[in-house]
Amino acid sequence: MTPGPDLQELINTIKADAGSDDELEQLAAAAATISELTSTSDAALGFFVDRARGAGKSWVEISAVLGVSKQAAHKRFADSWTSKPGFRRYTTRTKAVLDAAKDVARGRNNAFIGTEHLLLALFSQPESLATKVLLAHNITEDSVRAAVDAKSPAGAPADAETVEKALDAEDPPYTRRTAHVLQGALGEALTLGHNYIGTEHLLLAFYRDSAGVAAQILQEQGLDENAAWSTLRGLFEELAK
Repeated sequence: MTPGPDLQELINTIKADAGSDDELEQLAAAAATISELTSTSDAALGFFVDRARGAGKSWVEISAVLGVSKQAAHKRFADSWTSKPGFRRYTTRTKAVLDAAKDVARGRNNAFIGTEHLLLALFSQPESLATKVLLAHNITEDSVRAAVDAKSPAGAPADAETVEKALDAEDPPYTRRTAHVLQGALGEALTLGHNYIGTEHLLLAFYRDSAGVAAQILQEQGLDENAAWSTLRGLFEELAK
């Protein structure tokens, strides 16, 4: 295993970052550095947990490798991801998409937020990279909505009260597959070396679960993962000019 920096190297780095001999300023720099290292370490571990889940490994198997209980592993890497602190790296547009997904679910009388709701919600942000990829491949809000109608019909109006109660809850009613996409978006960001999670990462994360409604619709409408990657690379190059 490639060794990380030893204690002295870390201390020297923190002192250099502080740019001062003042003990309190060095302490502040140390606190910021350790916080960032902890966050990055958790994100990296979450990336490999997500890969294991995507490969079909159970929470029992994963918890055994991590040396914790199944409940502890699930709470740390699944349940906690859908809580508010888990979204701190999301961009403004990504957060807006998540909010819009609730509106999409509400409009369909669905008391849950599925991958299909996230996919439709992307069109609420027309300038986002994900939406630009979709439109570049002639995938429109109307075409996606028609596909969603066929695969996941709207609920009955009589369920409106149940829907409102679920969607207004403190913890959003994400389906298992949607939670997997949200976790997967972090993995996509890490793969690209990004310290934020944008709509493009959500789009790529859809492909981590080929059985998800969003992934099925994207494939059926001619946008496979390779095509999405190719178009995104072009957009990244334009932004870098």
